Amino acid sequence: MLGLLAMFWGRREEKGYFEALATRKADLREFTEHWPSRPQPGALKLGGWIAIAIGLVIALLGVFFLLFGSGQV
Repeated sequence: MLGLLAMFWGRREEKGYFEALATRKADLREFTEHWPSRPQPGALKLGGWIAIAIGLVIALLGVFFLLFGSGQV
C-alpha cells in the first residue's frame, strides 16, 4: 500500500510541476534552479516500485513458509 501511495504521489507532483511550467512560460526559475525545492517525482515513483517489489517478495515468502514449513525446530 505504501508503494502505491508513493507512486500516485509522484505522479501528482510531476503533473503539478509541469502544469506550473506551462502557466508561467516567462518564469522558468523553478525548472532551471529547482527552487523552491520539491520531492522529486521520479524518486517517489521509483521508491513506490521498490516498496511494491519488496512487499511481494515478503508475501510470497510468507505463503511459501505457511504451505511448506514443517513447524518443527
